[in-house]
Amino acid sequence: MPWTVDMMGREVCVPDAPSRILSLVPSQTELLCDLGLADHLVGVTKFCIHPTGIRKKAGIVGGTKQIRWERLSAMSPDLVIGNKEENEKEMIERLAKEYPVWMSDVRTLDQALEMIRGIGLVTNKGTEADAMSNSILRTFEPCFLVEAGQKPRVLYLIWRDPWMGVASNTFIHDMIGRAGYRNALEHLERYPILTDVAIMDLDPDFVFLSSEPYPFGEKHLEECSRLVPDAGIQLVDGEMFSWYGSRLLLAPAYFARLQSDLRQTFT
Repeated sequence: MPWTVDMMGREVCVPDAPSRILSLVPSQTELLCDLGLADHLVGVTKFCIHPTGIRKKAGIVGGTKQIRWERLSAMSPDLVIGNKEENEKEMIERLAKEYPVWMSDVRTLDQALEMIRGIGLVTNKGTEADAMSNSILRTFEPCFLVEAGQKPRVLYLIWRDPWMGVASNTFIHDMIGRAGYRNALEHLERYPILTDVAIMDLDPDFVFLSSEPYPFGEKHLEECSRLVPDAGIQLVDGEMFSWYGSRLLLAPAYFARLQSDLRQTFT
């Protein structure tokens, strides 16, 4: 069983050919399946909705923050794959006492590509992972051409009551920039709580209401419009901004359609 180092700098002893993999992160579950490892998944979370049917096929171990330990024991994984932000530290530490646990830490596109290659290496899918990461990089090349001074300011909201936004030092922040926008909360970090007054003072060009984790819908558009009447309020696909696995192959095309829709709607 060779030793490797995960993205948190932890040494992990991984089997030569893991065949019973437990994935604790939805975007990484989808990645594992797209790398051809669906048949090796013995457990996923209740939030692992892609690909369709994977929860029934692999079995649900719980959520990203809490798991059913009796179910986990029955699954007998020989490799657990998690993420620093999405999984609880105490849960991972307990898992690591019994199973090999490989952790990702992703806040930028470059780190997402590193994660894809890293998971490829520990699952004997290095060739496939390299090809995928190269394809993702090519799809994002047009995004690199947008100049910072040309980017409208966007407030990206992920929660209501209280309002929570996305600031710097997050993967979504990196995606906002690559989508052609400037984060209105770039002066803050992580996921700040915002008051109505704070949102009004930000005076963004656009407000993006994410489809996850809070299920923003049409009824919230008017509510936000009352706070920032001069801003364009738009529902957006949260998976395209926050999933850092193989779904990145679809993100640039979505960002292009979003830009086109915003131009047609708000200009």
